[in-house]
Amino acid sequence: MEILREFEVWRLVQDSDGVKGWVHQATLTGRRSFIVTGADATLRRDAQDSAAAVAILKPGVVGHLRSCAANSDWCQVQVGDYRGFLKRSQFWGTLPSEVVAN
Repeated sequence: MEILREFEVWRLVQDSDGVKGWVHQATLTGRRSFIVTGADATLRRDAQDSAAAVAILKPGVVGHLRSCAANSDWCQVQVGDYRGFLKRSQFWGTLPSEVVAN
């Protein structure tokens, strides 16, 4: 969920399909997550196309967003016990040049 606006204890959120609605802040968590969109996505050992594959993620897979550097095409993510790097273009959950640090 992306938080679009805040009003007292309410948050206007939007999901990956563009559906919007108001929810109570107590129902949200600060943990960043992502969802694989489009086609299968290859989770890589390092942030480069030539790095070894760790796993193949199917569309709709949800995982934990660990970190994204400013203006980087890659983010470090985790799905279950699998950790690696995924291209931002393969998932929904960050803005194009957003920095995520955990």
